[in-house]
Amino acid sequence: MEKKEKIGWLYCIAALFVALGLFFVVKKDTYLFFALPIVLGVLLLYIFSLDKVLLLTSFCVPLSVVLDKFSDAGLAISLPAEPLLMGILVMFVAKMLYDGKYDRRIAHHPIAIVIYCMFIWMIVTTITSELPVVSIKFIASRLWFVVPSFFLCAILFKRPKNIDWFIWLYIASLCIVCVYTIIHHAMFGFDGDSAHWVMTPFYNDHTAYGAALAIYLILALTYVFIPGIKKSRRLIIIAVVCLLGLALVLSNCRAAWISMIAALGVLCCVLLKIKFRWIATVMVVLVGLFFAFQNQIVDALEKNNQDASGDFIENVQSITNISTDASNLERINRWQSAFRLFNERPFFGWGPGTYQFVYAPYQMSKEKTIISTNAGDGGNAHSEYIGALAEQGLLGSLIVLAFVVTTVYCGLTTYKRCKNRKAKIMVLGATLAFFSYFIHGILNNFLDTDKLAVPVWSCAALIAAIDVYYADKEDFEEEK
Repeated sequence: MEKKEKIGWLYCIAALFVALGLFFVVKKDTYLFFALPIVLGVLLLYIFSLDKVLLLTSFCVPLSVVLDKFSDAGLAISLPAEPLLMGILVMFVAKMLYDGKYDRRIAHHPIAIVIYCMFIWMIVTTITSELPVVSIKFIASRLWFVVPSFFLCAILFKRPKNIDWFIWLYIASLCIVCVYTIIHHAMFGFDGDSAHWVMTPFYNDHTAYGAALAIYLILALTYVFIPGIKKSRRLIIIAVVCLLGLALVLSNCRAAWISMIAALGVLCCVLLKIKFRWIATVMVVLVGLFFAFQNQIVDALEKNNQDASGDFIENVQSITNISTDASNLERINRWQSAFRLFNERPFFGWGPGTYQFVYAPYQMSKEKTIISTNAGDGGNAHSEYIGALAEQGLLGSLIVLAFVVTTVYCGLTTYKRCKNRKAKIMVLGATLAFFSYFIHGILNNFLDTDKLAVPVWSCAALIAAIDVYYADKEDFEEEK
């Protein structure tokens, strides 16, 4: 085709597009047609550059908005992040069916093996589920979170530059949300009540927002200590750290504050070179002491009547208030309901994703709060571990715990093995960020949302990727 003919065709296509666009605007009163080039561009990326779609997804997640217009039919979806993740899952399955090639080192990694066990047990408990359709939907959504964010990100992270892009694209859009939230919060005088919802529509409440801030504040701090970064870039990183830190304080998310303190404790243990088995032993002893003296501990906590407020000190004091603080009491109500569900079905549980649909009859009137509902439509169990206990039985909860322990152990052992300083710092940062979420996960659970699933599973992928590709190398460069 001659050059003039190509130009002619280009003008014809452009004129046709403009004409169709005007037709839809004037006659149909819709502007959706103008999204066609974007849709076609994304489809081309799926075919020719799936790694770019993963990076685009990372940027889109914090800015995605949940469309819950059809939530009663179970069709609530986060746009545009979840459709992007679904498309990645479809392309991955198609590729596996076509050539069956995947890096065995990632496929056989200990973290991956625990993930397989997690899905196998989910399938088993779906067969025995009280609501099989709900459980099937839950597994499907978990697949489009885990496959792109762990299995494909682990391959994406073979290129160290992709690690930086993936993390900072999420941070860039999270900073946009932070600025929006702080400005919105300032309009209400930074009072404690408005702190719970000023981040909407990007995050459904301050706890999910705080959990994401804690993860990426740790990852941003990681870059402050990486050698070889230009002074101007380091100043930008420090400014981002300050913004995320301010947003975390203003979020009034007490669980996120606790998770940051826990991550700092693990960092101190690492720097002091305390062995992992001693850390694990101390954790087991603390848990044992809690159950041994739980009555005395509860009596002491009930003496605290400081409610949450807009004051930072009072918010910290309210963390242990289980006598008057509605948020803490409602969390206990959900946990007690989950334990009663577990007692009735201790082995298989009620089925993945079913807690919010079945816990209502297991509430006791004396445990209900002003934010409880008789219909039991207030959400999940407020704990990654206890929720799994009710939905998937004892084994399901143990698998979640095994996933956490395995990932943290791999992260710390990889940190010790790493010869390159950047790889060493990066894997430690990812481990601390991952750990911070699962400390937060004692009090809340968000792995069924894109906002936290993508950060958590990608942190696990980063640990696995550095373990496999870079731990034994002097240079942190792309594998040839």
